[in-house]
Amino acid sequence: MPLLQLIYTSRPFGFDEGTLDDILVSARRHNARNGLTGALICRADLYMQMLEGSREAVTATFRRILQDDRHLEVALIWAGAAKARLFPDWAMRDDPPRSWMWTQAEVAAGAAARATPEDVRGIFSRLAATPPETRPAAG
Repeated sequence: MPLLQLIYTSRPFGFDEGTLDDILVSARRHNARNGLTGALICRADLYMQMLEGSREAVTATFRRILQDDRHLEVALIWAGAAKARLFPDWAMRDDPPRSWMWTQAEVAAGAAARATPEDVRGIFSRLAATPPETRPAAG
């Protein structure tokens, strides 16, 4: 079965830890059921997500994201065939932004909109090669 990777950005609406946890729990459950893997980079001013899986599962999930009111200004950055998954062991890896990513000022100035597909694919490739950070447990 051909593998599709899709990357989009959006601006979070009502970002807080509870909203993020809800998104991650829902995404992990849905993705595991549908054979999707990927990663979500999240911060108060930007979501950037890679989805990996069958064309049908990825496009159905992206359609749901487009209708999700927690995402504003959803922009498809790249979608294309891939030879292998970058996140094969992750129904949905989540990570905070890294120091080598865009600053808030750069995001506000449109860095995500100006990024090339190669730029954003490089961010996810670099993330895949980096051990995940652990977030403190809620409570």
